[in-house]
This record gives sequence, structure tokens and C-alpha cells, in this order.
Amino acid sequence: MRHANDHSACVDAWMERVAQGLPPDRFVQLFERAFSALWRRAHATLGEVTLGAIVDRVLYYASERYPILSPLEVDSAGLDCAELQALAGGLARDQLAEGLRFILVEFLTVLGNLTAEILTPALHGELSKVAQEEAGGFERRSESAPGISEGEDGEEAES
Repeated sequence: MRHANDHSACVDAWMERVAQGLPPDRFVQLFERAFSALWRRAHATLGEVTLGAIVDRVLYYASERYPILSPLEVDSAGLDCAELQALAGGLARDQLAEGLRFILVEFLTVLGNLTAEILTPALHGELSKVAQEEAGGFERRSESAPGISEGEDGEEAES
């Protein structure tokens, strides 16, 4: 069974891979893409009502800890980040990154607890895909070394 620290490690790896050095508004845009990918993947299993309730809860706790995140709103694709993105230029990047990290980890943790971690490998894979897209496109199997494939957490694993 996975624990929250597995989700933390996945989100931290994603942030290291794609978010370092990005200006705050671009970082919010990338976060929105990543969250939308997680939403789409979980939507097939849990539906909009359940996901909306989960995201409401996550945003409530996130906004309490990080008031700068209060402009975020739940919509049919997950989160509407437009208002936060517009304000991002005036926000401290470290605090913004910490808050957005909190949302991703908390969302993955709640989904993992709710589904006995059944969705976790696929959700971690979605973050990895967003990282690959941001890094310049999907990695093609033909370009990978033989016998190497992507594991549950997006890391390379021996086949």
C-alpha cells in the first residue's frame, strides 16, 4: 500500500523536472495542465460529483494554509486557475510553488485513500506524461534502450 510520502516524492520529482525556474504565471499554467490530466484520469472512475467534492475539500485546506490560493475554483475540468495566473506575477514564487505542491499531494493522497491506491499508478503516470510533454514531447519507446520501460511512478524500470 502506498503512503502520502510516495505521492510527495512523485510530485517533487515532477516539480524538479519541469517547474524549476519557471516564472510564477507559467508555473500556474503548467500546474493547471497537470491537474487537468489528473482530473481526466480520475473522472472515468469517480465521476464529476465525487471529484468536485474531493477538490472542494482539497482547496478548502489549501486556501487555509496558503491564502494566495483562494482564487482557485472548481470547474468541470478540475480547476480554473485563470484568476490565480493573472495574479501570479505579484506572488512569491516559493510560496506559490509550496501551495500548488500541497494541492497535488493532497489530491493524490485523498484519491489514493478513497480507491485503496488502485488509481495511484495511473495518476502518477499522468504527471509523468505532463513532464514529458513539457520537456519536449513524449518519449518514444523506439528511442528508449531495449528492455527499459516506464514504471508506476514514471521512473524507468527494468522489464
